[in-house]
Amino acid sequence: MEPEVTKLDSVAELLRERGSLRPRDLAGLGVPSNYLDRLHRRGLADKVARGLYASPDADVSEHHSLVEAARLVPNGVVCLLSALRFHDLTTQAPREVWLALPNKAWSPRVRGPRLKIVRFSGAALSEMVEEHEIEKVAVRVYSPAKTVADCFKYRNKIGLDVALEALRDCWRLRKATMDELWRAATICRMGNVMRPYLESIV
Repeated sequence: MEPEVTKLDSVAELLRERGSLRPRDLAGLGVPSNYLDRLHRRGLADKVARGLYASPDADVSEHHSLVEAARLVPNGVVCLLSALRFHDLTTQAPREVWLALPNKAWSPRVRGPRLKIVRFSGAALSEMVEEHEIEKVAVRVYSPAKTVADCFKYRNKIGLDVALEALRDCWRLRKATMDELWRAATICRMGNVMRPYLESIV
C-alpha cells in the first residue's frame, strides 16, 4: 500500500499543477476525498469555496471567480455582466458571477463565489459559446456579440445604458463583426430592438 505521506504529496503536486481541485476530482485516483482538507489543515491548500481548494502558489488571475464558478458549476456559461467584464466591455466589476443555466437545471448551492443564475434555453443557451483556459481550467463564456445581445434582452434588469455602452465598445474595439452582432440579435430574438442601435453605429 502506498504510504499516506506519498499520497498527500501526490495530491499536493496535482493541486500545484491544476491550480484548484474539488474532492470529487480525487475519486478516480483512489485517494480519499478528505485529503484536500488535510492539506488545508497543514497550510498546503487554500479553501476558496465550499468543496473547492486552491494551491497557495497558484497564479491567481483577475478572473479567478470565473474559474471557481466553472469548477463548481461546469454546465454553466458565463454571461451578461460577468461576460462583459471578461471581454473588457465594461468598467464595472460585478460582485457576483453571472451564469446561464438550462431552464430545468437545478440551482447550484455554493458558499462562494456568489452566483447570479439566469435561465436560457434553445439556441440562446447553446450558441456562440467560447471556451477559454484560465488558470488551467476551461471556462465557458458567451462571445462578445452574444453577450451584447443578452444585455439587450435583459436590459430591464441590468439597464439599457449598460447594453448601449457594451454595443458601442464592442464595435469600437472590434470585438465582433456586424454579421456576428446580427446573428446574436436573431438568436436572442432582439432583432427589432437592436436594429436601430446597430444601424446607428455603422
